[in-house]
Amino acid sequence: MSDRKPTAVVLGGSLAGLLAARSLASTGARVTVVERDALPAGPEPRKGLPQARHVHQLWSGGARALEELLPGAIGRLRAAGVSRVPMTTDMVALSPHGWYRRWAESAFMLPASRDLLDWVVRQLVLAEGDIELVERAEAVGLAGTDAVVTGVRIRARTSREEDAAERTLAADLVVDATGRGSRATRWLTELGLPGPEVREVDSGLVYASRLFRAPEAARKGFPVVNIEPDPQGAGTGRGGVLMPVEDGRWIVTLFGGRGDETPKDADDFARYAREELRHPLIGELLANAEPLTEVAITRTTANRRSFFERMPAWPENFVVLGDAVCALNPVYGHGMAVSAQSALAVRDVIRRQGPLGAPGLSRHIQKAVGRTVRAAWDLAIGADVFYPGATEAGPTLRDRLLSAYVGRLLYTATGNGRVARRVTDVTALQRGAEALLAPSVLVAAAVGPLKPPLTAPPLTVEERKAAGVP
Repeated sequence: MSDRKPTAVVLGGSLAGLLAARSLASTGARVTVVERDALPAGPEPRKGLPQARHVHQLWSGGARALEELLPGAIGRLRAAGVSRVPMTTDMVALSPHGWYRRWAESAFMLPASRDLLDWVVRQLVLAEGDIELVERAEAVGLAGTDAVVTGVRIRARTSREEDAAERTLAADLVVDATGRGSRATRWLTELGLPGPEVREVDSGLVYASRLFRAPEAARKGFPVVNIEPDPQGAGTGRGGVLMPVEDGRWIVTLFGGRGDETPKDADDFARYAREELRHPLIGELLANAEPLTEVAITRTTANRRSFFERMPAWPENFVVLGDAVCALNPVYGHGMAVSAQSALAVRDVIRRQGPLGAPGLSRHIQKAVGRTVRAAWDLAIGADVFYPGATEAGPTLRDRLLSAYVGRLLYTATGNGRVARRVTDVTALQRGAEALLAPSVLVAAAVGPLKPPLTAPPLTVEERKAAGVP
């Protein structure tokens, strides 16, 4: 009997790839992670992750998956200054249906800067003896046939094209976690397979973000502030999020849809926050904060879902996950949580169906990954499909029915704590969407809010004083 360890190659050294590598190593595999960039030694920015300049949070459903894969990860983040923010206790949010109350905790979020989160995960994952990192290299294609993938062809990234020799890494499993730029569909067609069904819902949102030093008295325990857009009511994508992160800083992301002139420089950033959103609260808070960076812009916000799990034929020993399967509008903050839950699903399927190389294993994994992204996908497109030009054909009947019910729930949540906590649990990906269809929730939605609407942001007197807001 052979004592050879199974081998896996993971393409992509960002959060999805690193967590996938950890899940595979936990099943006994030797893992090679192939990354295009040279990864920084500390919590620093890198070229291949430009979206790190914008607001990020890890919802509790993802945080629990992260901790199960990497015990101690949450403790390291907390030690680095990341707060544990109870929801909706420490969130001040204006929905299209009014201000939410700050109900007792059900879910939570970890609002870390992306550079810090990736660094903590990278440290823990690469401490594993069975995980090797190959930097400054990119995948150029799969090795194998339409029935069986046997490895991946990679090439070193160098300024001299003649030095970029290609080599093949043999593997019992190849995982594509290369994100929005994934070439998985092309690689599959090169093997003779058809491409997957794809749906794209592009809200057209443009993000503008800036980092601030919070007023000294507001550097600990200040709530998240979220002014949501109202695409169906006000017909605009204008909104913003103020997220307290480590080291007494605030990351502020402002956004707008097609036709909204989002801010491009420092002066316009403050004006947009104060005058263009549905409420000026974020602009008022920034009046006493110290800017630390210039404005960073991104237009890569479309939702794109590739239904690999529905393909009639799927090769053995190949899996796609993370943004390569389901890229989500970052405004909802679900991408990292979905990546963590998908990595956990990979581990669990291998433990049930493995070992690597077992017939049908990659198909089982791909179907499990498809299930982990379903709730986040429905939540994102349920709102984004109503932006003008988001899809060629406009919202489907299913989109309209789903949106109408979710809208009723959100309206009810402004004045019903039980419904608010149930919605938050689903939003945090710690409960499935079926929790919103329980008979008690259906009855509560029919009744509507039990308390009258709030007429002002639910900031406490102490919070206003700490931030210097009248």
